Amino acid sequence: MKKNSTVTALLALGTAATLSVAGAQAKISAQSIIVNPTQPDLSVNVRVDRDPSGNSNPAYRVGENITVSASVNRDAYVYLFNVNPDGTVDQILPNRLSGENFVKANTTKSFPAPGDNFTYSVEGPVGQNKVLALASLTPLNLDQISSFRTAQDQFATVSTQGGQTGLAQALSIVVNPLPQNSWVSDTAFYTVAAQTPVSTGSLFVGTNVAGATVILNGQRLGGANVTYSNLRSGTYPVRVQAPGYADFSSTVTVRAGTTTNLNVEFAQPLSVAPAPVNTGNGVLDFIGNLLGAIAGTQLQDPARSAYDQKVRELQADGYALQQSRTTGTGYSGTLVRGASTVTLTVDRGANRTVRVNVSETTTYRY
Repeated sequence: MKKNSTVTALLALGTAATLSVAGAQAKISAQSIIVNPTQPDLSVNVRVDRDPSGNSNPAYRVGENITVSASVNRDAYVYLFNVNPDGTVDQILPNRLSGENFVKANTTKSFPAPGDNFTYSVEGPVGQNKVLALASLTPLNLDQISSFRTAQDQFATVSTQGGQTGLAQALSIVVNPLPQNSWVSDTAFYTVAAQTPVSTGSLFVGTNVAGATVILNGQRLGGANVTYSNLRSGTYPVRVQAPGYADFSSTVTVRAGTTTNLNVEFAQPLSVAPAPVNTGNGVLDFIGNLLGAIAGTQLQDPARSAYDQKVRELQADGYALQQSRTTGTGYSGTLVRGASTVTLTVDRGANRTVRVNVSETTTYRY
């Protein structure tokens, strides 16, 4: 989404977290956003007006207005960024139209707010937009990321290179010195659709590793973290490959006039089998090879294993995976079958437990 005189928008918003004694190394997720690897007692939610749940990917046509809302449970400074389909980034907040970016605890702030003398309107390019929200208990210094180039500019210009990945890396440098519990992030998604109905759709595939390859219906599309447009609508097998990792395989549904969002997080590199031990002594060889096999064993996150197993079960029932994301306590995903939408969440609990929750919503016409 691009900015114009009435303000074109997409946002990203974050919340602040509680102060702690040590800094936390920010993690870059499959969506190419920064994620606090700890579990701060702060929470932030960013939403677009057509998706109050935050679990969907609503479509806006070029020229339509959009409102983004953010809520925090503690006083926080909120920074909003919009990642456009072509990889460019717009800073929405702070700006010189809507005042400062300080949000009070347990309140919701909308952009634009009722009574503001400006609007956010959707422009091209067509495709997947991502709203990134970053919040901090203290103001952040974004001088190396964005700046107001002239006194007349209403919005700051983002100067990072490398699109959303470059923004994530730059923001991680800003937050890494902060205490662990002093910042948090959140994301929302929406699609910009052409003004006239189309019979093709788009697919965005995000990963958390470099060099990944996307294969759709047996045809190689190219790299990940890219929006592929003009795809015929339908349900197709999809495979995502990355050097050193096990392939991700699933099915995905491309819908006309919208962008399907598929995020793949490669959890752990494949282990390399140790070379066989051959000393000429049968007993020593047996013990050496046994120890080598144990040393080369990789254990997967139990929450990830439970999540993958449940996704496979739902896919066997005809559901198509639309979105996967990493949360502070585990994983969540959205699957669709016809008019039914399933939200799957897997969380790590106390005492080495894993909680799996599946909720289904079905839309009926009358």
